[in-house]
Amino acid sequence: MSKLTRLQRAFARSHIDLRYEGGVYTVRNEATEATILLPASLPLEEKAVKQLLAFASVKTPHGDAAVCAACATPDFHPGTIAPVGAVVATPMDVVIPAAIGTDINCGMRLLTTGMSLAQLAPRKSELIARLQSVLLENERNIPTHTSAFKALFDAGPMAFIDKIQPEGLWGSVDRDRLAEEVTRCIGLDSLPANSRYAPEAFVSGREVFRDPCLGTPGGGNHFVELQVVDKVLDRHAAYAHGLKAGDVVAMIHSGSRDVGFFVGGRWMDRAREAWPAGVRHPESKLYALAGPLAHEYLQAMGVAARYAWLNRVVLAEMVRREMADLFGAEKSRLVVDVPHNVVLTEQGLNIHRKGATPARHGDLALIPGSMGDASYIARGLGHADWLWSCSHGAGRRIRRQETRGIKPTPTSGADWQCVTLREERLIEEAPQAYKPIGAVIDAQVDAGLIEGVARLRPWMTFKA
Repeated sequence: MSKLTRLQRAFARSHIDLRYEGGVYTVRNEATEATILLPASLPLEEKAVKQLLAFASVKTPHGDAAVCAACATPDFHPGTIAPVGAVVATPMDVVIPAAIGTDINCGMRLLTTGMSLAQLAPRKSELIARLQSVLLENERNIPTHTSAFKALFDAGPMAFIDKIQPEGLWGSVDRDRLAEEVTRCIGLDSLPANSRYAPEAFVSGREVFRDPCLGTPGGGNHFVELQVVDKVLDRHAAYAHGLKAGDVVAMIHSGSRDVGFFVGGRWMDRAREAWPAGVRHPESKLYALAGPLAHEYLQAMGVAARYAWLNRVVLAEMVRREMADLFGAEKSRLVVDVPHNVVLTEQGLNIHRKGATPARHGDLALIPGSMGDASYIARGLGHADWLWSCSHGAGRRIRRQETRGIKPTPTSGADWQCVTLREERLIEEAPQAYKPIGAVIDAQVDAGLIEGVARLRPWMTFKA
């Protein structure tokens, strides 16, 4: 009996019809269908498929179908409510808050350092000590005026930059460079927001608020990683973005921290509370909002999303400052900042990406592997069948709760090192807990979602 036949029989017991052709699974139940881009060499998890079909079959409070199309990228695996690697399109007046949860606008930021591995390696221990201090040991100084936060939430990133006072970290920030880099942040300019949805401390009117989360990567799979450009895949594109083999870049993976938890939790509750009395609640716990409440949610989500951008900016500026102090490095530039856990209005639809990355035609995407595997810079090809998206990483193959049997990852090796204050991260985030990135990338290149720009290998990874 073939592997596909065994899968089909197993899924049939859950009343799910499964087909596989050309690297694409099509799954159907009585209510709906979805497509999953997944190489045959990678496992298809039934729990994730059930979550995807539940996601695709969400209805509005009035009983109408909320979802126009649903698919999943090759990093597909189960999530808490919605599966990771899922992409769902709804009409512009419908949103599903639980689809992206509380880690709103979790995303990636990549900047060049302007230096090669040969230049940095002799002072590796000093660099680790400096970055560990600011990234993991709270040795940071980020006094931020509440007027700047309010400007961020009401008017946007450029207004925030105009309000920066030259105090603490902000005293060393190149404002002109930061303003220019806003244009390389995917989707940022399309996020509505309003400060009335922000936590009170950020807009309380006090002069300065020292937010304890600002400039922190967060736990789980979030990280700050120095990587080496291992291979250039598109010479012209790499040159245009200041990338060449042997250079060191900094990749930052973080989200909206407590602001996202505040906004996401509140609006998931509100969506549940808005469900009409006497109407059966969805078993999936995925509640849709329609009409004015949907537009309100997008403004609240925008508050957390803009904060996530700022959090990545602060992390990047701390890396830049430490490297400038240590090496005199002043040639850093932003390559791209891209979200993978947000609702963006595109093509007349609300595109919900849960652990998936925009891959619109010409846009850059960042696709990391594990801390012991390669990461990729890719260019989107705008494939409509996959809702203009690609994967946000390799995807877990072993759930975090099931990693106890994994041997701890060595803190150092011949090529890369993980720096953390929590030893459990070496097990939970071990390379073997993730899918091989090569197969994930190849599947998306073959299907026409992306084309490669450069491959990066890890050098040192900082995990909180």
